[in-house]
Amino acid sequence: MFSWPPKLLPGGHLMENLRGLEDSIGLTRVLLNTLLVAGIQTIGAVAISVLAGYAFAKFEFRGRNLFFILLLSTLVIPDTVMLIPIFQMMMELGLIDSYQSIILPGLVTPFGIFLMRQALRSMPDELLDAARIDGAGELRVLWRIVIPVNRPVIAALALFVFLGSWNQFVWPLIALRSPEMYTLPVATATLQGLSTTNYAQVLLAAGIAAIPVMALFLVLQRQFISGLLAGATKK
Repeated sequence: MFSWPPKLLPGGHLMENLRGLEDSIGLTRVLLNTLLVAGIQTIGAVAISVLAGYAFAKFEFRGRNLFFILLLSTLVIPDTVMLIPIFQMMMELGLIDSYQSIILPGLVTPFGIFLMRQALRSMPDELLDAARIDGAGELRVLWRIVIPVNRPVIAALALFVFLGSWNQFVWPLIALRSPEMYTLPVATATLQGLSTTNYAQVLLAAGIAAIPVMALFLVLQRQFISGLLAGATKK
C-alpha cells in the first residue's frame, strides 16, 4: 500500500484478503444486502419520479404549482435534519433494524421528480393526445411513449439514485443494529478499529464497492451518449 511507485495490479494476498473479509464482515451477505436495498430503492424511486413528474408536467389540477413549490423547498433541507424525525417514524412503525427502514425513506426523491418534470415538459402534447385519441390509456401512453422518449434522462436518474443508495452510510448506521443486516459502507467502517486497522481489507472492500457502480454505468452508457447527442444535430 505504501510502496513507490504504486502497484496497480493485485498482489499475492488477494484471496487471503477476500477470505478475511468474509470472516470479518460476512462479505457475501453484506453485498446481497446492499444490492437488495439499492436495487429496490432505485426501481421504486425511478418509478415514483416518472409518475409524479408526468403528473406535474402534463396534468392540470388545483394546487399544482403550490405542491411543486413545496416539493422544491424540500431540496434545501439538509438530510441530517431529517434523521431524527425519520428515526422516530420508523420506531413507531416497528421497522428499525429491517430492510424497510433503509429502503422506504429513499423511495421519494424530490430531485428525481424535479428532473423528470423538467424533461417531460418538453414533450409535445400533440403526441400524447394522438395516442389518447387512438384509445390508449394513461398508463399505456406512459409506457409506450413517455418512457421510451425519455430513456436517457431515466437512465441518468437511475444511476444517481443507485449511487446514492449504494454509498449511503449515516442512515443505515443509525437504523440497523444487527451485523447481518449491515450494508457494505457500514460493514466496511467496522474494519477500522481504535488501535489497529486492516488497510488491506478496507481498500479491498472499497474496490469491491466500486465495481457495481462501474458496471451499471457501462450498461447505461449508450443512453447517456444518446442523451448528450439528442440536441446536437438537426433534421
